[in-house]
Amino acid sequence: MKMFKGFNDKLQCTPDGKCFQYEVGESYEEPEADLCHTGFHACEAPLDVFNHYRPAGGRFCEVDLDGVSNEHDSEDTKRVGKKITIKAEIGIPGLVKAQIEYVKAHTNYEHTDPKQATAGEFGAATAGESGAATAGEFGAATAGESGAATAGEFGAATAGESGAATAGEFGAATAGYRGAATAGESGAATAGEFGAATAGNCGAATAGYRGAATAGYRGAATAGNCGAATAGYRGAAAAGYRGAATAGESGAATAGYRGAATAGESGAATAGEFGAATAGNCGAATAGYRGAAAAGYRGAATAGESGAATARGTVSVGKNGVGLARGNGVKAKGGIGAILVICEENNDDCGIKEWKAIEVDGEKIKPDTFYRLENGKIVEVNEDD
Repeated sequence: MKMFKGFNDKLQCTPDGKCFQYEVGESYEEPEADLCHTGFHACEAPLDVFNHYRPAGGRFCEVDLDGVSNEHDSEDTKRVGKKITIKAEIGIPGLVKAQIEYVKAHTNYEHTDPKQATAGEFGAATAGESGAATAGEFGAATAGESGAATAGEFGAATAGESGAATAGEFGAATAGYRGAATAGESGAATAGEFGAATAGNCGAATAGYRGAATAGYRGAATAGNCGAATAGYRGAAAAGYRGAATAGESGAATAGYRGAATAGESGAATAGEFGAATAGNCGAATAGYRGAAAAGYRGAATAGESGAATARGTVSVGKNGVGLARGNGVKAKGGIGAILVICEENNDDCGIKEWKAIEVDGEKIKPDTFYRLENGKIVEVNEDD
């Protein structure tokens, strides 16, 4: 049975606190399968794996589940089997694609009207529950619960719960709960809770709770709690609680509590408490309490209390944090109890020329004050230096 499964970053699961190591291409067996107790668990609906493993730091695979019990989870599509085979690691993009196919495969195209609802150019088509609606160029298509709606160029398509909606170039597509919405270039796609939304270049994609949203070049993607949002070059991506947000070069990525945010060169990445923020060269990365922030060449990394920040430019950490600055003329500051490591490089080969590690004790080394390494000595510098 084709299923989908989430793991931690080491491709492990920890049922009952016990670590179980998986490998791609391998099969594993258990003598019994009892939902939520024994056996191997996986989900039929790809995005349901986010109920069990958050996108940030998680790894996701397509699996085969055999010896599946007749039990069904009341919250999602989780099932349990006696044997599991890890077929391939597909990541979040693969989950999104699989979710769209899953929704389409589970859509009922039957309709109370034997003619269904099909309209030509500039027309409008409306189908009832579990129906299918197709409208031509500039048309509008609306399908009921579990329906599928497709509209042509410049059209608008809306599908009900568990439906799939596809709109052409410059169109708008909206799908309901667990639906999938795809809009063409410059279009807007919105999918409901557990849904997947994909918009073309310059488009905007919004997915609901635990959804996944992907927008093209200069697009904007927003995903709900535990969701994943990816925006193209110069795009903006925002993901909710425990979500993952990735924005292209010069883009901005923001992820919520325990989320992961990655922005390209000159971009800005912000992650909440316990989150991870990574920005490219000349970018800015900010992470909250106990978070981790990393910025590239001439970038700036800021982490909150007990967090960690690394940059080839400017580093700032809160109380009891750890900061590492490496490069030429780099500087770092921290709160009380923070450890700062400053490394100066050789100009010719980027090797480490000299380095110092200091503790912000409030006496010799002041809190919230920048320091730099000059001629082997730690010196205080102004924030603008």
